[in-house]
Amino acid sequence: MGMSLEERVRAALAALLHAAGESQTDLAAALGVSQAQVSRRQSGTAAWSLADCEAVAAHYGIDVLELLAGPTRATEALPAGRRRVPRRHTSAPRAAVARERGAR
Repeated sequence: MGMSLEERVRAALAALLHAAGESQTDLAAALGVSQAQVSRRQSGTAAWSLADCEAVAAHYGIDVLELLAGPTRATEALPAGRRRVPRRHTSAPRAAVARERGAR
């Protein structure tokens, strides 16, 4: 059996938080609730209401049905402007970069 609707919403929200580079505190501020309330909802101690789901979807700029569909659909629907910018990783070792900078 697949995930329940509650599990899908929690998983979608976790994926959206990660994709947007936001914390539970950031989301709580946007929704006008405490971080503890977001934490309880994410842990399954409390449930996300339909009104909560609508507010979360509006915050991320996605349709509420995308949120309810689960993490893949929710993150695919996330507008590009809401996505965090990934850190750039350099393939050159630090020592080589330092030597290059010193040679200039």
